[in-house]
Amino acid sequence: MEFTAGGRLEVRITPSDVGKRVSVRRVGETGSGAGGFTDTVGVLTSWTEGVLLITRRTGESVRIAESSLVAGKVVPPAPARRRGPAAGFEELARVQARAWQPVESEPLGQWTLRAAHGFTRRANSVLPLGDPGLPLDDALARVRDWYGERGLPPYVQAATGAEGTQEGLCAALEERGWRREVSAEVRTGGLAPVADLAADTGRVALSRTPDAAWLGRYQRVGEPGPHVVRVLTAGPSVWFASLAGGGGEPVAIGRCVVDGRWAGFMAVEVDPAHRRRGLARAVMAALAARALEEGASAAWLQVESDNDAARALYGGMGFTVHHHYHHFRTS
Repeated sequence: MEFTAGGRLEVRITPSDVGKRVSVRRVGETGSGAGGFTDTVGVLTSWTEGVLLITRRTGESVRIAESSLVAGKVVPPAPARRRGPAAGFEELARVQARAWQPVESEPLGQWTLRAAHGFTRRANSVLPLGDPGLPLDDALARVRDWYGERGLPPYVQAATGAEGTQEGLCAALEERGWRREVSAEVRTGGLAPVADLAADTGRVALSRTPDAAWLGRYQRVGEPGPHVVRVLTAGPSVWFASLAGGGGEPVAIGRCVVDGRWAGFMAVEVDPAHRRRGLARAVMAALAARALEEGASAAWLQVESDNDAARALYGGMGFTVHHHYHHFRTS
């Protein structure tokens, strides 16, 4: 990256640039830069008491002493991706929320408090799309009280890495002692190529509800109480896929929610003894074909950032990273 003006390195950012995407170079650390320089690109989320806080696309926060800066500038937003469907962060966040609905919810300004008896963080976390209508500390106190009343740990789900995401909120949560417990990628892609992945999808059975065998294969369920089924079956148009093995029990499953132009894939799991046989692709292809029939054209999915096998699988299927989301927790 180029920092020079007339051959000289310059720091061309100030505290007034908080909230903008910046690129900085500092000294005093070894790593990515030559000559002891280290470069960092991300959103400048604070600049106080001589310390800059920059939040990278992945959600990682980097603290940089102002005294170590040798260069810095505001840079334009990350270029639009050429692969996959165009989508804004808020559109995708709302589509994802409709695809994984809680048992109960309550508004807090433009935030939504969500709970489902502890079944998954997604259904038991705050979705902060907008202003809570209160100062942040007061809003977070209400969050702690609301989840405490239900015997649940308080979580806030926040996103980074795309235009309109919530780097500032992530930094504010960390400053207040909330810790990032898990991160995931939101990936998007074309739907028709997914439907073309497997020629033989005749073995895949589709249904509107998950039966006991499907629930038994789904590793996140544990005891499948009514709240689990309620979360899984809620959504605009929900489909469940099962691919049976020789004994009749499912060896691969999946879930898809069709919502307008979007088809979201969730709960894609394969019996460890039957992996690397294309079964996940077969399940997703069958679900994609049904979603195409209902008028969808774009696809999305979520994958935890440390799940390298799944990330490689979805990357090979044409899904690219749109943004990251993170669950922050406090005691």
